[in-house]
Amino acid sequence: MGFELGFLNQGLIRRQAIGEILKCNDRTARFGLELTERQAAQLVETRAFALKTAGRIEFGGGVIQKLIYAFCDSPYLMRQNYESTLHELVELFYFYKNETENRFSDDELIDFMKKAYDGPCAGSLELLAGRELYRLAENLRWGRPADFDSEAPDDEEEEDDNGFS
Repeated sequence: MGFELGFLNQGLIRRQAIGEILKCNDRTARFGLELTERQAAQLVETRAFALKTAGRIEFGGGVIQKLIYAFCDSPYLMRQNYESTLHELVELFYFYKNETENRFSDDELIDFMKKAYDGPCAGSLELLAGRELYRLAENLRWGRPADFDSEAPDDEEEEDDNGFS
């Protein structure tokens, strides 16, 4: 009987998560972005897989809604790439939540992802994952400021022997 109750409870949680995602359509429709019930269910599955892969557990609805609300106004999101981008963002979020050693809140990490995606990444998930989020995680691991860029040129030029630049 315990197994049956656990299974029923999981079903209720899954349906609730799907419902919460579908409610996001009220806001995202004005950007031409909407998810079907099937797409919402697939996002819930992606979230479950990402949590399992990252070795994390989560209570409540998770971050899918936060990601949807944060990214829905991006100039790089269109109806054609909306669902696939959300799947990737969910996976990236949980992977880098671990990689940043939980030093950022969910909201801070999502804000960083959105600014990088719309800014220097120009809508590229590859650049977001392979450059911006990787750099963020590396900086945090090494105790550097989150926005430290080791490849940026130094502001100070070296002076020659006469004291001139």
